[in-house]
Amino acid sequence: MATIKFKPIGKAENAPIYLRLSIKRGLTPRAKTGLSINPKNWSSINGLPKQTVAENKKLSTDLQKLKIYILDKSNEASSNGIEIGIEWLKHNIDVFFSRKNEESKSELLTDAIQYIIDNADTRRNSKKDIGISKSRIVSYKSLKVSIVEFQKTKQYKVKDVDIKFGTDFLKFLLHKKKYQKSTALKKVEDLKTVCKDADLNGIETSKSYRGMASSKVSNENIIFLSPLELGQIKKAKLINESHKNARKWLLLGCNIGQRGGDLLKLNESNFVTRGNLEVIELKQQKTGKNVTIPVLDTTKEILKGGLPYKISIQKFNKYIKKVCEIAEINEMIKGGKITVTKKGEGNKHKRKIEGVYPKWELMASHVCRRSFASNLYGILPTPLIMSITSHTSEKMLSNYIGKDSLDYAQQIADFYKLQELKNKKEPQLKVLTNKAI
Repeated sequence: MATIKFKPIGKAENAPIYLRLSIKRGLTPRAKTGLSINPKNWSSINGLPKQTVAENKKLSTDLQKLKIYILDKSNEASSNGIEIGIEWLKHNIDVFFSRKNEESKSELLTDAIQYIIDNADTRRNSKKDIGISKSRIVSYKSLKVSIVEFQKTKQYKVKDVDIKFGTDFLKFLLHKKKYQKSTALKKVEDLKTVCKDADLNGIETSKSYRGMASSKVSNENIIFLSPLELGQIKKAKLINESHKNARKWLLLGCNIGQRGGDLLKLNESNFVTRGNLEVIELKQQKTGKNVTIPVLDTTKEILKGGLPYKISIQKFNKYIKKVCEIAEINEMIKGGKITVTKKGEGNKHKRKIEGVYPKWELMASHVCRRSFASNLYGILPTPLIMSITSHTSEKMLSNYIGKDSLDYAQQIADFYKLQELKNKKEPQLKVLTNKAI
């Protein structure tokens, strides 16, 4: 007849409790229960926690229920000729505690996140293709780290994620981890995706997870370089060749409106002639869209002497700050600056700190696309700007550059004023009578 014994292993305050199942001589698989206890609170006589505090009484009850469950399962397995071993024991312990279901699918939240990471190459992406980007994988890995830190010794299941969980997790990210609102809300949005994925895979979820707050916060600090500032940058006296090269990339980026990653990958093969028109052709990494940009005289002026040499996005972000400092882009503006909040701990404690800074300190690759869109808004028809920036709606574009309904009203008023001026300049046809002739 099968017997079961429990025993904590180790001297730590949270020593893991093991279950040993004795079937017959030579067949005594042992596995962790996932529960722990201070060895001082363990009764070696009873093989259970000492009944001194309420916590130990609950732990004792859980172990006794587990014992009955495993004995029943082992009898069932023996009668059906199922081999009993360590893996069988681990699986059934996990099933009992709802860490896995009967199909061996883990119900733990961290495992659900890891499932997405492990299957990244076969997942559908926003481009309706297969495989999610490296940046998305990094986001899910970061989410898992945050969840592990949030749950501490407790192991949350997917079904534990509800509105209250979302609120507590958001508070943890904002107040404990000091993340920006946009970053924290993005992590909650990723968490909702994890729950949705788990639900589709047959893992039990709390349907209320859909109500967790995860909407994007509006960007109130729209940072771009005006035509006047771009002129200052163009005229700035630079000595360092790296700075000159970065300036060339910066001016080109503000002229063609592409993200840093796409901009810095440009080479001669992207410059082609279609008919009589010189254009830049590229496929955007983030959207997967093919974009065609006309090579204007301003572009040719920037590229006089050839394309700038290759540079990493990290060095680009570093050098353009120095370029803009030399060009005296010194206006004090609101924005977020990446700052190490705990010295000696590297990227682990780098956070974007909101404040008022000289504009040059806030320069990064995103300024290229935003400057292009902001400077041409109201000059170039909005759909043409969108065809280059790849915004899918006017609302997305206006949010991106910080325009509102008043700006649209001004644009309409300017249009009609322009039409009036055109009408006044048009020559009027005067009909001459025979008498006049």
